[in-house]
Amino acid sequence: MNEKLAGKNVLITAGAQGIGESITRHFIDSGANVAIHYFSSADTANQLVAYAQGKGQKAVAIAADLTDEAEALAMVEQTVEALGGLNILINNAGSLVARKLLHEMEAAFWHKVMDINLTSMMFVSRAAAPYLAKHESSSIVNLASLAGRKGGHPGSLVYATSKGAILTFTRALSTELGPQGTRVNAVAPGLILGTSFHNTHTTKESADQTIAGIPIQRAGNADDVARAVEFLAAEYDGFITGATLDINGGVYAC
Repeated sequence: MNEKLAGKNVLITAGAQGIGESITRHFIDSGANVAIHYFSSADTANQLVAYAQGKGQKAVAIAADLTDEAEALAMVEQTVEALGGLNILINNAGSLVARKLLHEMEAAFWHKVMDINLTSMMFVSRAAAPYLAKHESSSIVNLASLAGRKGGHPGSLVYATSKGAILTFTRALSTELGPQGTRVNAVAPGLILGTSFHNTHTTKESADQTIAGIPIQRAGNADDVARAVEFLAAEYDGFITGATLDINGGVYAC
């Protein structure tokens, strides 16, 4: 439990599945009020709301397609209305969608993945920034990926490109929002098993091969990422901004 987060109002995009679900639970257990965005995981989102409310905290589940500018704005406004303000934004939504090599790449697929991973992050951050500015200090944490540093496995060209752009987006936004007291950081997870992402897109053979190259000889899990996100979010009044925390077990080939 991070006592600095008690009573803070937090919005987590894609906060009801995989890494996002773990992040949401960590914030609830630290006493935060939570707005849980979801696209298709309504049941889990509602369970998390009940979990938070059972602890006496405010919580709301909000469905939205974040690639739609109007829906992204409405989600932030619903968050502020339900929680009474916004202190922390976690930009977790994203997807590989499918593996496609360069010669298979259609423009529509390229734009779809870019919109899911990057454009949606801009929409949500832009909508949230004025509310974050109402506080002396506030925090944004973006979910990037080791793929954004290494390029990912074959077929992840557009995903890796979008995640690499998030690293730059984080640095640029930290410069822009620093004067209003909003610190912007990112985490870049490596192989995180037990999530729908890797259950869908990573074979056991590929995972075993990747683990063999990880110095600590294991894959990560969702809690490994959630703890790091929670730490950076709680540094809303600290001196860390524009930084990316690598969570990959010691894989540093950039």
